[in-house]
Amino acid sequence: MHEVAVYDTKPYDKEYLSKAEGAESITWRFHEFRLNAETASTSNGSTVVCPFVNDQLDQVCIEKLAENGIELIALRCAGYNNVDLKAAKTCNLSVTRVPAYSPHAVAEHAVGLLLTLNRRIHRAYNRVREHNFALNGLVGFDLNGKTVGIIGTGKIGKIAACIFRGFDMRVLAYDPYPSEEWAEENRVEYADLNALLAQSDIISLHVPLLRDNVHMINAETIRCMKSGVFLINTSRGKLIDTKALIEGLKHGQLGGVALDVYEEEEGIFFEDHSESVLQDDELSRLLTFPNVLITSHQAFLTKEALNEIARVTVGNIHRLATDQAFLPETQVA
Repeated sequence: MHEVAVYDTKPYDKEYLSKAEGAESITWRFHEFRLNAETASTSNGSTVVCPFVNDQLDQVCIEKLAENGIELIALRCAGYNNVDLKAAKTCNLSVTRVPAYSPHAVAEHAVGLLLTLNRRIHRAYNRVREHNFALNGLVGFDLNGKTVGIIGTGKIGKIAACIFRGFDMRVLAYDPYPSEEWAEENRVEYADLNALLAQSDIISLHVPLLRDNVHMINAETIRCMKSGVFLINTSRGKLIDTKALIEGLKHGQLGGVALDVYEEEEGIFFEDHSESVLQDDELSRLLTFPNVLITSHQAFLTKEALNEIARVTVGNIHRLATDQAFLPETQVA
């Protein structure tokens, strides 16, 4: 039986991990604080740690985990940019993830953000609750006939593209490794990045965070976009340079921005700060714009996704217990 230390735990993590098939044979230790070099000592006595997106597993943290006898880092998320993989390999720690818990959940949230922002549904909701039924300032635009640019056509990007096609939109796509057959079947046009930026009325990001795409949306790329473009990001916060984003909003180059992620979200997202002063000046500035909509990294948060996260995570832990090889898609190189 393995003892697993789970970090950055929320009530839904406990619920879904505890009821997953095979979970009854695991001893769970749920921690609400995050895993990092300072908290790594709390893994003592466990053989597995289960971190989330904002836990920081740098070299020092991983070395401490190895000293405590940890054998597996079982990420319960798709991204692994917060893990020093070289240090993990040196310390002989396996690293697994949940590569595709529900691509539909994230793609649908991206579309939901666009619809809400464009038609000012969030603002209308607040007005009506105050018995204000005026329509001033709630004018949106038809999606039909507009051009949407999908940056990244992995599982999530493909689903988002197909949803947008359902609105009779023209869909442009950019990906270093295009899926030409899929594009032809779904009437999606691949284009180079500059052409996509220049022609799109809406741009939606669906790429993982890599070393070479940090701040891929920056002052230069924003200048290349069509004036008044709507930008959606449900991928990773560091894909966007926040300073450049704010300038683009101030000068009207960006007509609307919808974010489910933020580049400095650690310590802010997933937490209740309603009784304190927000210390992040750039996030505070973004929240003042009437054409900015922000959700707190919740695109993944559906019953189906939580079930899949728990199922794959528990499966990865059991493969360690039985000395089975990890599935290729869950093993992080």
